[in-house]
Amino acid sequence: MSDLPVVAVLRRRFRALPHLLVDGVLAAVVTLVQLWPLISRDDPQGGHWHWWGYTVAVAASLPLVWRRRAPVTVLVLVLALLSTYDLADDVARQPIWYGGLVALYTVAAYAPPWRRVTMLVLTIVGGLVLVGSSETALRGIVLFAAAYAIGRAAATSRAHAAALEERAARLERERRMEAERAAERERARIARDMHDILSHAVSLMVVQAEAGPVVVRSDPARAEAVFDAIAAAGRDAMTQLRRMLGVLRDGGPETAGDGGDGGDGGNAAPRVPQPTIADLPVLAEGLAGAGLRVGFTESGRPRPVAPDCAVAAYRIVQESLTNIVKHSGATRADIRLTWEDDTLMIDITDDGPGAGRALPSGGRGLIGIRERAAACGGSATAGPRDDAPGFRVSALLPVAAS
Repeated sequence: MSDLPVVAVLRRRFRALPHLLVDGVLAAVVTLVQLWPLISRDDPQGGHWHWWGYTVAVAASLPLVWRRRAPVTVLVLVLALLSTYDLADDVARQPIWYGGLVALYTVAAYAPPWRRVTMLVLTIVGGLVLVGSSETALRGIVLFAAAYAIGRAAATSRAHAAALEERAARLERERRMEAERAAERERARIARDMHDILSHAVSLMVVQAEAGPVVVRSDPARAEAVFDAIAAAGRDAMTQLRRMLGVLRDGGPETAGDGGDGGDGGNAAPRVPQPTIADLPVLAEGLAGAGLRVGFTESGRPRPVAPDCAVAAYRIVQESLTNIVKHSGATRADIRLTWEDDTLMIDITDDGPGAGRALPSGGRGLIGIRERAAACGGSATAGPRDDAPGFRVSALLPVAAS
């Protein structure tokens, strides 16, 4: 492990310690440092130093325990005590200003601007007035100015770190919100797909099942075709649903594949692409068994389409045809694709009077069509035809620039 991670870990652990404990240890260290001139050597005149020196050295260190709670008050108290050190003659000549340096650092790091600047000025002026030696006064000014500068640097670093942490937290919140929105969009997409698949398959199966008893005696060959169409619609729906459930289980998008199992012992449907524009003719042919003739025409030069738009085009046509079977009572429908420079126009029209079979409706067919078109940057409209009886659904989808 490199030194930098070790330092970062130690810094985090140190910051996690209670402030009162850290400041108590600091006060004890400052007490020892301020007592050192008094305990490291004896009075040159013989005997021990005056008790007053020991008292001031200790008393000027103890307030540091509360330095973060009341930085200005602690600084004033410490400086006042230190200024009385020379009241006794028989004390060590070395200045004991370490408590004052720590207190001024704290003021610079935590106090508001006007308070910290005021205390810096008062500290320097007081030192010039009370210290007799110009050399000692100059040294004190340099030390206290340095302590103030270090305090400001620490405050700036702390503010910068807090800003970085806040930015990181904000980015993480935004990332989570975007992930939630993406998941919601994915859930909505899957719900639309399942609605389209089930609605289309069930509608075809119901319509063809209703026709079965009518032709089973009069036209056995046609009845067999009807039942084959019911089975085909069911198998197609099961294939698409099992593929979609595989996507939900695996937590990933549907992708093209060349077969293989989905991790459930070989019973899952192959991971094949969703149907797209190229599958529309097959979709149109599948409606023949439901008593609906569907025409398919295409004009213009086909252009590249984004995968999501290609799937949306198929689902829009599928849902439109499902609505025709369920609600319109039409005998014919037409699908027309018009390729233009940067758009694909899809028109689905029927000739029905709007009195179709009494099949249940999910109530979200047209809403899902508009949502699909909007999701890939397009638009969709629906309403009665102006030129003839029937209904029309139109969708305008973007295509890639060539």
